[in-house]
Amino acid sequence: MSVFRRAARRRGTAADYLVVGLGNPGDKYLGTRHNLGYEVIEAMTQAEVSSLDTSKRDLARFAVITHGENRIILACPTTFMNLSGEAVSSLVRRNGIEQSSRVLIVHDELDLEPGRVKVKRGGSTAGHNGLKSIRQHLGTDDFVRIRMGVGKPPDPQDGRNWVLRKPSLTDRDLLDSAVHVGVDAVKAVIASGVEQAMNEVNGRQP
Repeated sequence: MSVFRRAARRRGTAADYLVVGLGNPGDKYLGTRHNLGYEVIEAMTQAEVSSLDTSKRDLARFAVITHGENRIILACPTTFMNLSGEAVSSLVRRNGIEQSSRVLIVHDELDLEPGRVKVKRGGSTAGHNGLKSIRQHLGTDDFVRIRMGVGKPPDPQDGRNWVLRKPSLTDRDLLDSAVHVGVDAVKAVIASGVEQAMNEVNGRQP
């Protein structure tokens, strides 16, 4: 039975959307390129409810907010990046998310220049270990992505170390602005759908 069919059998108040920011737990990863997803979720949380609670059962820090008439779960997995799917699949089941289109994943993206943000539904994982894990655990890649550009490393073979490093001060300024755009992108998807959010966000320059 798929994770979404199991979610449909859940009793109680279901959530309308699950928004997950990807990153690695622990102070050593704070401010790194790979943790941009966390930063978007934390920014949304601070604007609404001040802090995330921790669920050991769901392997995540989370908060429940409302946007319009929608009940939304914001979450940051407490697993490492390559195990992100464990937390996402648990959150889907526990919160009654019945459609992959109601799962939004916010993640860093090497193929976009620093500060650029794009909305996309489905498609390749482009080697991103967090997305690979989520695809494996959900059994589909047809979820929504909020892609946060971090740019490519000078050495094409250095992608892993690049995302685990903190950016330059110039890039940090761009990424700080991108976090705000990422929040807008999440809200746009929820309010107007993926296609409209793409029109609103994908053309914005850093």
